[in-house]
Amino acid sequence: MSVSKNEPENLIETDEELFDRYERLYDNDALKVLLERHREELTFFIYGILKNMEDAEDIMLDAYATIASRTAKFSRKSSFKTWLFGIARNLACNSLRKRRFFFLPLNEEVDTAESDSGLPEVELLKEERNKILYESMKAISPEYRQVLHLMYFENMEVDEIAEVMGKSKKQVYNLSTRGRQALKEKMEEAGYEHSGTEF
Repeated sequence: MSVSKNEPENLIETDEELFDRYERLYDNDALKVLLERHREELTFFIYGILKNMEDAEDIMLDAYATIASRTAKFSRKSSFKTWLFGIARNLACNSLRKRRFFFLPLNEEVDTAESDSGLPEVELLKEERNKILYESMKAISPEYRQVLHLMYFENMEVDEIAEVMGKSKKQVYNLSTRGRQALKEKMEEAGYEHSGTEF
């Protein structure tokens, strides 16, 4: 669970507790805490699909608006975060379909304005290995990229990833295996020497 720096350690509520408080009491402060907790990681995940930071921020807010409007039902069969990322992914994919644009450009440079956005994952690009990782992630297929992002950046389990992506667990295993291999090949092409690490 991600926690805002502004939240006192002894007063931390789980995502599910906060959502319950919002749902039962219409407590907008609870929803604001959830927004603060997940907005950066969710925006970065959506950016990996849309490849446009402004659109990613809009979709992130749309995901929270969907929750606030109560048009989506939280079944509690998964974590709040898994549910939230699933909503955001569906909105992002719908946006792509409307634009009839299914594949991300592979040759764009990192925008310096985006690099200054304060997103922790973007800050990692200051290191050479992570620059290679970032560029290589852009060069693999969108599904591979989404699986690896959820697995390694969001630390989601296979069943959670399956729910977010609307796949079976077997499909997630297959995508992650092929995705890791594709990413390794792209990183090696970019000059990264594999030294026994995951990639």
